[in-house]
Amino acid sequence: MPKIALTDRFVNAAKSPDAAQTDFFDTTVRGLALRVAKGGRKTWTFTFTSSRDGKRARLTLGTYPATSLAGARALAIEARGHAEAGTDPRDVFAAQDATAMTVTGLIASYLAKHARPSLRSAAAIERRLYKNVVPLIGGMKLAELHRRDISRVVDPVIARGRLVEAARVFEDFRAVVRWAVARGDLDNNPMAGMSKPSASAPRERVLSDDEMRTLWHGLPKSLARSMTCQRIIKLCLITAQRVGEVAGMRRDELDLKAGTWALPGARTKNGHPHLVPLCDLAMTIINEALADAGEESPFVFPCGAAPLAPHAVARTIARAQETGEDRPQGRFGIAHWTAHDLRRTALTKMAELGVAPIVLGHVANHRTTTKAGVTLSVYARYDYAKEKASALDLWAERLAAIIEGKAAAVVALTARAR
Repeated sequence: MPKIALTDRFVNAAKSPDAAQTDFFDTTVRGLALRVAKGGRKTWTFTFTSSRDGKRARLTLGTYPATSLAGARALAIEARGHAEAGTDPRDVFAAQDATAMTVTGLIASYLAKHARPSLRSAAAIERRLYKNVVPLIGGMKLAELHRRDISRVVDPVIARGRLVEAARVFEDFRAVVRWAVARGDLDNNPMAGMSKPSASAPRERVLSDDEMRTLWHGLPKSLARSMTCQRIIKLCLITAQRVGEVAGMRRDELDLKAGTWALPGARTKNGHPHLVPLCDLAMTIINEALADAGEESPFVFPCGAAPLAPHAVARTIARAQETGEDRPQGRFGIAHWTAHDLRRTALTKMAELGVAPIVLGHVANHRTTTKAGVTLSVYARYDYAKEKASALDLWAERLAAIIEGKAAAVVALTARAR
């Protein structure tokens, strides 16, 4: 039982010289010891004389590094105070542990007090945390949280091949931990210095004309049980807007006479309002959806009392792409694609038709393009509404021709040699 004036440096490097474990007793706070197991696990303990039976007893105060040297000393001093007052500190600490905050409790507090009131992505964050974090480490006390527990959460997501989701889960939980440190629920950030898992390279999937035609005509059969998803997929391809924005479309956002869809900033990714001109093909689909939704629903694509969630659309698309011996490319009959690939396809095809990048930026509501630099962000106040309408109409005509099998190849024009 070596005795030493424990320091942070010593505690961090301490190893057990014995086959089993070694207790390093602190000379600064009497009774405090760092127990180092052969495998490297480090536990803080406090030895005292119990008021129950007058025998020597040991109380576990926590593990290192979740509980720092300073924190362990503070707990040991508190425990000694209870022992000298005639109370067994094990009883006091057990009562405190019963009410100690767990990871699940912290997540619930974070969502209620921070995410839901201030973050538009709160629903997605909640879904990822309860799906990936809570089942694995939800019951863990905050004082015991270690960086290896973060790896326990992220590694299974990576193993499923969901690299983007793994990166987002890491970011979500890091935000929770930082919030807890700022509030004082945690003394130290166990995720400090950890690197976010690398996500996959940006997708570059653009559907070919044949794939778009196959997808469009195959939707009634491939998604026979979900007319709503069929319409959302078509509108994503026609309008080049995000699946979450399309699925959440509200009746009061539409001007059916003017043929426009006004997205409020609360529903866009960048937080800025966005006006989308609607071509005749889009208007036809929207009117059919409104008729099926009924006048009582404020949503174009209702699902009970709420709009159909974008992850539900993604899940429906994913299930339809499950392969088998009789369906090597799933029910759609084309290579794997996502809803966001439809947006990329529409914008790419518009670029092929000669639509200017600044107009494409306005169609996509990409402020990195439309407000880049001082000239565009401060002085150019033009909204490009006419150009957006022309671009989307041009794309709608091209898409209709593709669907009907009448589209000619688009050939880039080159300058004539002089």
